[in-house]
Amino acid sequence: MMDSLRSFVSHYPKTITLVAATGVGLIGVKRWVAGGVCHSKARLDGKTVLITGGNTGIGKETAVDLAKRGARVILACRDMDRANKAAEEVRKKSQNDNVIVKKLDLASLQSVRQLAKEILASEERLDVLINNAGVMSCPKWQTEDGFEMQFSVNHLGHFLLTNCLLDLLKKSSPSRIVNVASLAHERGQIYFDDINQDKDYRPWKSYSQSKLANVLFTRELANRVQGTGVTTYSLHPGVIRTELGRHFWPEMPLWKRVIYTPLLFFIKSPTEGAQTTIYCAVEESLQEESGLYYSDCAPKTAAPQGRDDEAAKKLWHLSASMVGLT
Repeated sequence: MMDSLRSFVSHYPKTITLVAATGVGLIGVKRWVAGGVCHSKARLDGKTVLITGGNTGIGKETAVDLAKRGARVILACRDMDRANKAAEEVRKKSQNDNVIVKKLDLASLQSVRQLAKEILASEERLDVLINNAGVMSCPKWQTEDGFEMQFSVNHLGHFLLTNCLLDLLKKSSPSRIVNVASLAHERGQIYFDDINQDKDYRPWKSYSQSKLANVLFTRELANRVQGTGVTTYSLHPGVIRTELGRHFWPEMPLWKRVIYTPLLFFIKSPTEGAQTTIYCAVEESLQEESGLYYSDCAPKTAAPQGRDDEAAKKLWHLSASMVGLT
């Protein structure tokens, strides 16, 4: 067999060189796509972190990393069976038993308020709030409160939760609020006259609106908590292999799936996708920064509509009215 291999190599040296170069190139592209890595060695001993949607994907990987740093980690999830299994996995991987689970359905404002009530009653401090959970490109579903699902889950639920926990975050300062947004905000627009998109619902249009809302919420929140020791960050985690695409992938035409399937090799893993979230949660140099947008563990300029302070204020007032905040 070795003789045959040597013969092949001697007869086709250019082919071997091309294949090798292609392989090296693909690995290089894969590493480039993986993006930035959080190199901070910051410890979180004695600190408490709450992560929404921490039972899967980048939320779970974020939980593992922060638990390894010594944090008390609260996974706030909708599916308690999956959440309990994820918590056990986080405990094992991090060697930290201080990982607990709380019920949270972001499509229900009552559930959001109930979680906040439990946290305020049971926790003496909250050092990092990571608004990570989300839904992407789903059909036009309505929440129990009558709101469009993507805008409600991705923005309104987190808006209410953050405001309900804000006093505890201030009490625990310096503390951080990390909002997982998306590059999709660049295609987004806030439809103030049709916020639930009853007139023209399109899944990606709604998703982009909700992700722009994350960026604008972060910006306005930073202004409102200035001087309190609470800092805020929004971020694009990258294109990642997670369950977030469960609504649009099955609906994609077969020919598109055939074309896109090879590209899955280049998509970030959940561990790679969690790096910017972790960076915003622990990187020491960010302590004096607030309200900015990040990608690949570095600041990035948000789209112009994500830097519109008037729109951010208008969205805040609309959101407060929708969730019943005075």
